[in-house]
Amino acid sequence: MLNVTLRQLRYFDALARHGHFGRAAEACSISQPALSMQIKELEEALGGLLLERSARQVALTRFGEELAHRVRDILRSVDELGDFARASQDRFAGRLRIGMIPTIAPYLLPRITKNLSRMHPELDIRVRETMTPRLIQELVEGRLDTAIVALPVSEPSLTEVALFDEKFLLVRPGTDEGTPVPSREMMREMRLLLLEEGHCFRDQALSFCNMQSAPPREMLDANSLSTLVQMVSAGIGVTLIPEMAVPVETRSASVSLARFRDPEPSRTIGMVWRKTSPLARQLLQISEVVCLSAGKARPKQAVRSQRG
Repeated sequence: MLNVTLRQLRYFDALARHGHFGRAAEACSISQPALSMQIKELEEALGGLLLERSARQVALTRFGEELAHRVRDILRSVDELGDFARASQDRFAGRLRIGMIPTIAPYLLPRITKNLSRMHPELDIRVRETMTPRLIQELVEGRLDTAIVALPVSEPSLTEVALFDEKFLLVRPGTDEGTPVPSREMMREMRLLLLEEGHCFRDQALSFCNMQSAPPREMLDANSLSTLVQMVSAGIGVTLIPEMAVPVETRSASVSLARFRDPEPSRTIGMVWRKTSPLARQLLQISEVVCLSAGKARPKQAVRSQRG
């Protein structure tokens, strides 16, 4: 009989993801020698080498790569067993792993966690903030229970709930207060400040302005909305920000705000989770809390499967 433990599989999964014994050990909250011993025992139990070890990094063997995919499926199924048990209870308790994109988390997270803690005090809320592609990957792999992102996403294994629409506002230097609002065609001639590549908000802003690319002298990138607004305040250019960010990001900046003429640029904020998640009913309840936290009455539309 194969003598392999779930602990060993979790340690191997961490090592496969991090590619480094030290970082994997830190992620698993154990010592590096203890992790190394468990991996060695796993290799002995399976009868094959999983890793190519070097002084600086760890690379998976072909056997290790194939095993890593199977291990992720096993661990996801085990986690869903726990979710199934939790879903059968009347109360919503235990770990809840929520992912959020950076253009949402700073503005909604404090209110969401406050409301969830008040309504479901037995929840252990854990938040992951990163860009959409990584959130989707971690959600599919079972490392997150749900994510709050801009819709749509392109993952057929997920279910999505559209929560609410949010407008984008134009941010200009304070000296532009009262001047005519530029059209989207005029925006292409201005120095547009954007988030760096990888942020979906960047793509949404470019789409509104009908700009797929532009010469480097016309656009400057930043890694946060706060930096963009401060650059505008310094007179470097103009930018777009989502409405929920306005109170936080413009309170200490010398900028002017303006709304575009219809149709105004906007995005749809939604929640996504795995179609197989036993917590679907509870996550739908969470979606209502998110809407409450954003000052919205209820989700924009009912659950629907994400198209492939």
